[in-house]
Amino acid sequence: MDNALGATDVNVENFDFDLELDWKPRKGMEFDYEQAAYYFYNRYGGKEGFSIRRKSHAKNKKTGETTSRVFVCCKEGIRSKYKRDYMIRKSRAETRPGCHAELYIKLNRENNKFFVTHFVEEHNHPLVVKEYSHKLPLQQKVQDCQGIDIDLAHDSRIDVTSLYELMGKQAGGRDVVGYTKQDMKNYLRSKRQRSLEYGEAGYIMKYFSDQTLENPLFYHAVQLDSEEQITNLFWADAKMIIDYGQFGDVVNFDMTYKINKFNRPLVVFVGFNHHRKTIIFGVALIMYDETVDSFIWLFETFFRAMSGKAPKTIFTNQDAAINGKGSSTCYARCIS
Repeated sequence: MDNALGATDVNVENFDFDLELDWKPRKGMEFDYEQAAYYFYNRYGGKEGFSIRRKSHAKNKKTGETTSRVFVCCKEGIRSKYKRDYMIRKSRAETRPGCHAELYIKLNRENNKFFVTHFVEEHNHPLVVKEYSHKLPLQQKVQDCQGIDIDLAHDSRIDVTSLYELMGKQAGGRDVVGYTKQDMKNYLRSKRQRSLEYGEAGYIMKYFSDQTLENPLFYHAVQLDSEEQITNLFWADAKMIIDYGQFGDVVNFDMTYKINKFNRPLVVFVGFNHHRKTIIFGVALIMYDETVDSFIWLFETFFRAMSGKAPKTIFTNQDAAINGKGSSTCYARCIS
């Protein structure tokens, strides 16, 4: 059966590798779409003991359609030499020995399917043994049955660290859980994304639209992820913007407020006026993650709303993403 080998009519993302099928890529193998080839090669890599990544691709200049793609081993290539090597006291360990293993696919115009034109199987580095292949980054995934336990525990207000410890004890150790604490955070974040239904998101956008109609100085911004889901929100009305222009030399970045069961941080930019009363310069909702990238977007949006004026002093809390190096990275990138 050619389709069993070619995966043209097989859902390779959910297919079980325990079946006695030839899952090694071969020249001429066809896939209905590019992502199917990625899933197939990733599952093959998990079985063999290596991770993969996308490398180069080609697109049709007129339509923007992908016409070819190269998937490679994660250890492909060699780290380029840093121009200021003489200043480095201790170099990082070399992680890319120039592995040549790859899978090259190309679009067939006749049937609009991708087919394998080139496959290199050999690696120039040791592969991960089968007992530990589940720890490879692309193989770690929260299974449906595990998700049920995570949901029940999280709904009981157990924090992520304690929850991960609990899952590890139930499984007999962290090594056999099958996912990391970050994977659990990603799972919970995806769950919160799904919980933001259109009605809630639509109400927020309608509020922003109404405020803009009432006062053109009202400023708002929405950050979307790759799946066009709302990730972060920011808004500032006319009074906030005017107050910042007069009293914005010192800003306190306060994100100690938490709202509802989803624990979404409510971020407030606050300061003091000439009567020593607290005033608000801007408000934001960090919906799903508290990473450096989220804070960079937030600071850039805040400064944009305030016509590019940066405060002389800004106070923050002790969040790991904005403390220390992360804080300087955020601030430097935003005011540059």
